[in-house]
Amino acid sequence: MTAPLPIEIIGGGLAGLSLGLALRRANIPVTLYEAGHYPRHRVCGEFITGLAPATIARLGLAPHLADALHHRSVAWFFGADHAPSRRQQLPAPALGLSRHALDARLAEAFVAAGGQLHTNTRITDLAPRPGRVVTTGRRRSGARWLGLKFHVHSLALADDLELHLGNQGYIGLTRVAADTVNVSGLFARRSLCARGPNLLLGYLQAAGLTALCARLGQARIDPATFCAVAAVDFDFTVPPPLPDVLSLGDAAAMIPPFTGNGMAMAFQSAEAALDPLLAYSIGETTWSFAGQTVARTLRRRFRCRLATASLLHPFLLTPALQRFLRLLNRTQLLPLRPLYAALH
Repeated sequence: MTAPLPIEIIGGGLAGLSLGLALRRANIPVTLYEAGHYPRHRVCGEFITGLAPATIARLGLAPHLADALHHRSVAWFFGADHAPSRRQQLPAPALGLSRHALDARLAEAFVAAGGQLHTNTRITDLAPRPGRVVTTGRRRSGARWLGLKFHVHSLALADDLELHLGNQGYIGLTRVAADTVNVSGLFARRSLCARGPNLLLGYLQAAGLTALCARLGQARIDPATFCAVAAVDFDFTVPPPLPDVLSLGDAAAMIPPFTGNGMAMAFQSAEAALDPLLAYSIGETTWSFAGQTVARTLRRRFRCRLATASLLHPFLLTPALQRFLRLLNRTQLLPLRPLYAALH
């Protein structure tokens, strides 16, 4: 019997780790290169919506998500509001779990399954070749968006998720452990002289989110959890397939964070790639065919949610459009369930 062809994964985020682990369960040789280390904090909403039980089962994620919190409601805040404009029930429960814990669990499971993991190893030559999967995460560009995040303790929330909309920025707060709240936001870049958690607080002030800034100032901020990512850009379509290129997760398409769907999309892209990669590894298909199959699946699966996100994103950032959104919220005319379905 011919030995299976090896798979090389560049990027050890959720897409790369979950794919590598699933391939190892099928006894496929896998080598994974990660530029950073585990555990570490990442800019992430740590709020997972739209992850179907079938995907969890196919990738074997259940043990790693077992202690995730289940969130069912969202409170909307606009500008300097001290109280939510509206509270809404989510059409389906979302999961809250720290990436610090989740990444480390998946990495440990991958190694235990026999995968070869190289951390603190940055691959600079990303030229496409058979057997190479690129899951390197957010693509840096000249975009003006900045992502900021830290954890706080001893902070009461109005609902499972608080979504605060400001001038050219928004931020979500959600519990990821009994006494830990993730605070993660997206902002247009400004010239602010601050470091660490004070930078995020400065962006809240600049965006007009003064009430939230005051609340966070009274909470216990964990400075070790602060992280930032600059020049963030978003995709509103999945690019067409290219010869020998197989990209997954944020490397394939990155959705704005307000959807809460970025982590689910990473797992879903790994699920979409699993069977074509298994077929390639055991010689049932070519690498080119596997890559085109994955790309077509991702385009079909993500096309509607990316297009919907592109239409909605300005409403969360521009004060004039926020006023319209607030009116829809107050009159209970915001069609949450259809929008949720379109974004997931």
